[in-house]
This record gives sequence, structure tokens and C-alpha cells, in this order.
Amino acid sequence: MPNHFKQWLNQARQTGLVWLWLAVSIILIDQLTKFWAVSSLEPYQPIVIFPIFNLTLAFNHGAAFSFLGDEDGWQRWLFILLALGVSMMLVLWLAKTPKSQRVLVVGLTLILAGAIGNVIDRIYLNYVIDFIDFHWGGWHYPTFNVADIAITLGALSLVWDAWKNKDQH
Repeated sequence: MPNHFKQWLNQARQTGLVWLWLAVSIILIDQLTKFWAVSSLEPYQPIVIFPIFNLTLAFNHGAAFSFLGDEDGWQRWLFILLALGVSMMLVLWLAKTPKSQRVLVVGLTLILAGAIGNVIDRIYLNYVIDFIDFHWGGWHYPTFNVADIAITLGALSLVWDAWKNKDQH
């Protein structure tokens, strides 16, 4: 192994990059659950699990809450470019953040995993597979997936870290 690569690897172990294993794990779980949903569920036919929770296979051509989902396809490329750009920025941020800032690093890693999980769908399928469906009475929260959960938890982690360390930021 070249000496400069060993040096880079040792430096990376001291940064948030050490948590990339978590991103890879979440991406795999996301893709496996989406594969399961497509092979086990009928599109838009809910399966009741609990009175407020269904499994419902849906295809999202837009972004969060189907934003721009009704457009004619240009939005796919916008969302792919945005996700790839954000992912590169997150990796750079992780590379500059000490691993000791655990809440921040885990939050960034979760957002990275979610962005990549959904961009994989957009690249190969032209849409994102969703299947988790919460509802109450006649109201339904937009259907989502494991990648969306990771993004949400990551964003909450960033807010928590910023609030907890407001004097340092």
C-alpha cells in the first residue's frame, strides 16, 4: 500500500469519514426494503398493519411531498444533480469534521445515506419508491421510505447539534 494512501487513511479515521459504514448500511437497507416492497406489494393498494399504519407501494416522480411530481421529466435530472452535489458537500464536510462531534457526524451521515438511497432510484427508475404510509382518519401523511427516514433523522440531529452547541457554531 502506498505511503500517501496510508497517511490519508489514518487522517480519515480521525474524521467523520469513519462513519461511512453507517451510510453504506442504510443505503443497503433502503434498497432491500424497496426491492421487497416492489416484489410484494401492489401499487397503491394499502395493506393495513395497524389502524394508523399501512404499507402502500407508491412511485414518487417529485421530491419531498411529491414537489414537482407532475412535471414532464426535467425534474428528475434536477433532483439527481442536487442530490449528487449535496452528497459531495456532505462527504467534504465529514472529512473536515472530527469524529468526536458524534451528533453532527451521524446527522451528516444519515442525510448522505438518504440522499444516495433516493438518487439510486431516480437514476435507475426515474422515480423514488415509497411504501410507508401513516394516516389518521381521512388524513394521510405522504408515503415515504427508509431513505426519507434517514434524511429526517439526520436533519433533526443537525438541529439538535446546532442547538446544543450554539455557542460553538
